[in-house]
This record gives sequence, C-alpha cells and structure tokens, in this order.
Amino acid sequence: MALTDTLDDLITERRIEPQLAIKILANFDRCITEILAEKVKARMSFKGHLDTYRFCDEVWTFLIKDVTFKMDNSNAIQADKVKIVSCNSKRPGEA
Repeated sequence: MALTDTLDDLITERRIEPQLAIKILANFDRCITEILAEKVKARMSFKGHLDTYRFCDEVWTFLIKDVTFKMDNSNAIQADKVKIVSCNSKRPGEA
C-alpha cells in the first residue's frame, strides 16, 4: 500500500500525472512477479474458516478468519483475519 499511497500523494500534489502512476504500478507488478517467481523457493500452507468469498471482474477475494500459517520450517503464525485477493497472472495479450 505504501507505493499506491505515495503515488496518490504525488498526483494530488500535481508532481506526476495519473498516467505515469499507472505505468509505475504496472511496471512494479510485472517486476515483482518475475522476481518472486525466480527467487522465492519456500512453501507455506494455511488453514482457517472461510468467512466470505467473491468473484468480480476476474478477481477473486477471500476473507478468512482464525488463520494458521505454517512455513517449511514448521513455524506457525496465527492471524484473526486475512484477506486474499487473487487475479489472473497472465500478462495482457498472452493467450
């Protein structure tokens, strides 16, 4: 959220145009996806109670309560609520 907040501030202050902010976000999304796919090898699983789910405009949103995350090294992390947003990983123009 820090990137989008900063870009919103820059737009509000008229230091950048909204079109530039959109390009920056698109570039960030592309780069972070590529780096995570190349560098991250760890696995994680989670278990919880599905509270709400929805599918709108090709985006899934899941709200999960009482979540337990378990890492490869068996460390467990608890959370009261988690929101997962998932969208298509294909780049525009890909089949």
